[in-house]
Parts: sequence; C-alpha cells; structure tokens
Amino acid sequence: MYYIGIDLGTSAVKLLLMDSDGKIVNIVSREYPLYFPHPGWSEQKPEDWYEQTVLGVRELIRDVDKSQVAGISFGGQMHGLVILDEDDNVIRPAILWNDGRTTEETDYLNTVIGKDKLSEYTANIAFAGFTAPKIFWVKNNEPENFARISKIMLPKDYIAYKLTGVHCTDVSDASGMLLFDVKNRRWSQEMCDICGITTGQLAKCYESYEAVGTLLPQAAEELGLGTSVKVAAGAGDNAAAAVGTGTVGDNMCNISLGTSGTIFISSKKFGVDKYNALHSFAHADGSYHLMGCMLSAASCNKWWMDDIIGTKDYATEQKGIEKLGENHVYFLPYLMGERS
Repeated sequence: MYYIGIDLGTSAVKLLLMDSDGKIVNIVSREYPLYFPHPGWSEQKPEDWYEQTVLGVRELIRDVDKSQVAGISFGGQMHGLVILDEDDNVIRPAILWNDGRTTEETDYLNTVIGKDKLSEYTANIAFAGFTAPKIFWVKNNEPENFARISKIMLPKDYIAYKLTGVHCTDVSDASGMLLFDVKNRRWSQEMCDICGITTGQLAKCYESYEAVGTLLPQAAEELGLGTSVKVAAGAGDNAAAAVGTGTVGDNMCNISLGTSGTIFISSKKFGVDKYNALHSFAHADGSYHLMGCMLSAASCNKWWMDDIIGTKDYATEQKGIEKLGENHVYFLPYLMGERS
C-alpha cells in the first residue's frame, strides 16, 4: 500500500509518496504565487493551492499502481485565514501567517480584552500572525466580506475540504487561531463571542491521526485515485515536523528552519509561558508543546542571495564581503516583523 503526505508550504506544496515499509517512493514540489498587495501584507489564492496539489498528486503517483494508494494526510502553513461563503466559495484571498496588517486588532485584543483573559481562554496572547486578529481585520475593513462568512478555515484544511467535502481541522493547527481552548482541546466560546462569530462557523476539530472522510468522486477523478482513499486531519507544519523528528513526550526539543524559524518543546503536561513569548499549543497523543517563532529565517537567506549579492555561490559571496573591510554591517532579521 502507498500513502501520500502533502505539505502546503508558503512558497510551494511538497508531496511525498511512501510505501507501507516507510520507504520514500517519490517526491514532488510545485510552486504557487505569493502576493503582497500592500507593504506588510501577504496573501495567496486558495484555488492556487488546490490546483497545484492536484497536479502534484498526479505527478507523484504516475508510476505506481494507483489502486494501492490507501491514505492521504497533511502538514502545512499555520494561522492563515481562509473564509468561505454559504456555497463554500472562497470569499477573498487567504491572509497568511506572515501578514502584518493586524497591528490595531492585535493591540485591541491584548489591551482591551487583556492578555490575562486571552491566556485564560486560549493559553496564548494575540500576535499579528494569528487567525483571530485577521477575522477582526476583515470585520473592521471588509464588513461586506465578513457578513458573507459561512466557514472559517486554515490553509491545509481547505485542501482537506476540497478532497472530502468535510469542514475539518486538527488540534495543533486550531491552537494557532487564538480561538481554541488549548487545555481542553475544544473551541473557546468566549473568543468566538469576542470576535463576533459562532462555533458553527468553525470547522470540526480532530486529533491529527483521525480520518475525516474519504475522497469525493470529483476529487478522486481529478487526482486519479479511488474514492476509498482515506483522508486524515494532519497537523500544522511545525507539529508535523516535530513528530517526524521524534519530538513527542516530555522535554523533547527541536529547531526548525524554513521560511520562518522555530524552537519547539514537547510536554505531556499543559503549560503556559508566563512571559507570553512562547506559544502553547496542543500536540500529538494528547500532549502539548511550547513554541517560539521568528517570522524570517530561511527567507532572510533568500533575500540576501536574490536582492543583495545576486548569487548563490558561497565563494562569490565571501569575495564580495571582503570589500567591506572593517566597515561592519549588522543585519536584524525582521523582514516580516517579529513574534517571539
């Protein structure tokens, strides 16, 4: 049997085909655009995610017996806001995790509602990248779009919906919305009331390993697979990576460097960072994790190579740096603001 892993990243969707023995059979990556309509804004079109996911899966399974594909699951970028109308059409482009437009909304949540209350309700305080401030921004700036919201989803969960017809999410990804009671692993009614939404507008929440459904006939046809393929809820990208590196259980730690950079500590006990610098999220097997995040990590390297030195060659880079002599230049890696 074969299993498909889908990682919905910020720059591309990465897909992996694995057999029952854990052997990697094929890997595919397909890029999609990132839009910056205003300084500090960061958006993508959910339709682009799905289009490239479909093309990627078809390429991924091209040389195997498609009837032997048994399951699909996800990792993916967290915190992004995807809003659907009553017909499940995308209302506006997704507002991503690294979008910085919600400064006023974030300040309102942290000061007017208060950090203590937010921590009580969700185990976290508000950060500009989280989903709840984005909902507030839409409410304040695009009231006509806010009025049309039927479902609020996260990026990877939009793909799961397109495949299964089920509005779903998982506990790790839901934790990053500032709408989730992390300790009790359920939606926070208090936060929904604050944001002016209902729990019915949020997706059903699953543990990461749980199957949410099987492929819809249309999705199965698009992918070239059968309708019996099971789809599991999956996890936010950092939680999924942590499981992959064995960071599960008490006092395990990993560091992950992608577009952003994170330090991740797992624990069987629920806990909240009293300094409010670390996020407290639900993790695998009923456990929890604390995570600190820098919004710009490998993206700084890409900016350096593409826009400053114009090369990916290390020797050329070092030769250029020599010209600085004693004139030291310091770089602060806050291209998209900062979180932790």
